[in-house]
Amino acid sequence: MTSDTQSTNYRAMEDTIHTDFKNEMSYGDYLSLDQLLSAQNPLTDSRDEMLFIVIHQSSELWLKLMGREIEDAIQCLHNSDFGLAFKIISRVKQVFIQLTQSWNILSTLTPVDYLKFREKLGHSSGFQSYSYRKLEFLLGNKNRSLVQVHEAKPNVYQDLMQTLESPSLYDHVIKILNAKGYNIDAAVLDRDYSEPYNHNDSVLNAWLEIYRNPDAHFELYELAEKLMDIEDSFQQWRFKHMYTVQRIIGNKMGTGGSSGVEFLKKALDIKFFPELYQLRTLL
Repeated sequence: MTSDTQSTNYRAMEDTIHTDFKNEMSYGDYLSLDQLLSAQNPLTDSRDEMLFIVIHQSSELWLKLMGREIEDAIQCLHNSDFGLAFKIISRVKQVFIQLTQSWNILSTLTPVDYLKFREKLGHSSGFQSYSYRKLEFLLGNKNRSLVQVHEAKPNVYQDLMQTLESPSLYDHVIKILNAKGYNIDAAVLDRDYSEPYNHNDSVLNAWLEIYRNPDAHFELYELAEKLMDIEDSFQQWRFKHMYTVQRIIGNKMGTGGSSGVEFLKKALDIKFFPELYQLRTLL
C-alpha cells in the first residue's frame, strides 16, 4: 500500500478525543447500552427471530416517545402555547413515518421464516403493547375492555386507566374551541371521557366556520391541519401494519387470539377527529 493510498483511506485518531472512561460517563453509560443491547433474547435458532425482536423493541421505544410527546402537546395547548404544540405534533408525524418504514424491513421476513419461531411466541402479541394502547387513548380511541390484558401489571394498568378516563387530545382541542367563543354543546364538554368520542354537530359547525375563513382563524385552522397530519400518518402506519401481517401470515389468527388481518382492518375505520373529515365534504 502506498503512502498516498494510506492517507486517503486512513483517519488518524485526534489527540483531543477522550479515550479513558474509567471515571467518566461514556456514550454506552448514558444510553444504558449494556441493558438495551442485552435485551434481545431469541427463543429459537432461527436467524430471523432477531429481526422480529429488534423491530418490535424499537417500535416500542418510538411509541413511548410519541405518548410523551402527545402529553406534552396537550399541556402546551392548555397553556395556549400553540407554536410549541405544532412543533411537537410535527415530530409525532415524523415518528409515524419512521415506524411505517419499519414495516418494509419486517416484510423481508417470509412466511416460512416466521413459522420457524412463531409458535414460541405463545399468546404474546402486539395487541398487548402498553405504549400503543396509551397512545390510542391519548388520541381518543377509548375502549375500557382493551385494558383487561394489562391487569397482571398493576402500574401499567393504573396508568392506562388514568389515561382512559382523562380527556384526549381532541377533547382538549374542543374545549379550546369553546373557550374561543364557539358554541359547543355542553354534553360534549362534560362527558364520560372513558367512552369513545362521537361526531357532534356543534363541533362540526365550529370547524366549518374556521375553515370557511381560515385567515381570520389561522391558529385554529393550523391546529386542525396538524391534527389531520397525526390522523393521516397514524392511518398509514395502521394500513402498512395490516398489509405486512397479511403478507406474512395470510388470514391466520393472531398469536394473541384476534382474527388477525380482519381485526386490524377494522381499526382503519376508526377516526380520531371525525368532524375534520366530514367538513371537507361540506366545504
